Amino acid sequence: MELKNIAVLFGGCSTEYDVSLQSAASVIDHLDRSKYHFILLGITREGTWLRYNGSTADIRSDTWHTYDNCIPAFISPCKNARGIVELSGTEYRTTPVDVAFPVLHGKNGEDGTVQGLLELSGIPFVGCDTLSSAICMDKATAGQLVRAAGVETAASVTAFAGDDLDPAIREAEKLGFPLYVKPSRSGSSFGITKAYDKQALRNGIQAAFSHDRKVVIEQNVTGFEVGCAVLGYSEPVIAAIDEIELTGEFFDYEEKYSLRTSNIHLPARIEPGTADRIKAAARLIYKTLGCRGLARVDMFLTEEGRIVFNEVNTMPGFTAASRYPNMMRYSGISYPQLMDRLISLAAAKEEANHETRC
Repeated sequence: MELKNIAVLFGGCSTEYDVSLQSAASVIDHLDRSKYHFILLGITREGTWLRYNGSTADIRSDTWHTYDNCIPAFISPCKNARGIVELSGTEYRTTPVDVAFPVLHGKNGEDGTVQGLLELSGIPFVGCDTLSSAICMDKATAGQLVRAAGVETAASVTAFAGDDLDPAIREAEKLGFPLYVKPSRSGSSFGITKAYDKQALRNGIQAAFSHDRKVVIEQNVTGFEVGCAVLGYSEPVIAAIDEIELTGEFFDYEEKYSLRTSNIHLPARIEPGTADRIKAAARLIYKTLGCRGLARVDMFLTEEGRIVFNEVNTMPGFTAASRYPNMMRYSGISYPQLMDRLISLAAAKEEANHETRC
């Protein structure tokens, strides 16, 4: 059987560079080598693209880019190439790619930028398309669309860099403290603060502006967070729901990857009827935002039983301990099976797009 060429992209110019390395190493370790030939394409923090031929251990330790066998390479936007161009001195060669797996998180990877390049190239890829990725990355825009679809969202105010902050702060104060201050387009909880007074609110906005020029100030939702791992297209699979039990302020970057004061319950400690309502909301959100392939839909369940939208991750963490693969595993889809499903879905998406164009 001829092996499929799978290009795994990792790294990137993002605050989530380190997370990408860990996720990509796990993806590579769980891909079936009897079915796939791997093409590893790393992107340094500075934005240099390199084809890498070493071990996943060196990806995890972030020493992968120090090896002499790394070759400058990039994805060609030309549909005739449908592959990776490698540069060697004054010569170049093109390696065809059957499916790309962009294991990239945050800006310049999960926000539609790389997805746009892959769409130009004609290479099928795992995950949401350009528009959906961009929308889901923008918390303010995603929230507006989800609210219009009939799912409750936290009351919020949006502030923009360069504007007078006083009107936004006055509007935000009406929502009542504490308030969450978030960069509109950032992931892994980078730049998020919880403000208990006006000065902390102002400081939080300034801190968030270091990550994005648009900031969302959200009303605090009393309850706990639940997550839904979604897989597929028009009739997606929704795995068992998980629940985050917090003892600290919120599920920030450090807590997400250490769980020192938090617990993740899988399945969530909720009634079957409530689980059905949460899955129905996740399915509606997934379709409303145009998601395809995979996403993790995060919501809050309030003390009164209300379901409130939080955010969508179009490329959630993929380490062996990450929430998305764990939810799928609990629901009977092992990590290697999940990889196969994602690659098959990417290829099927390209076939469907071809039929539509014809």
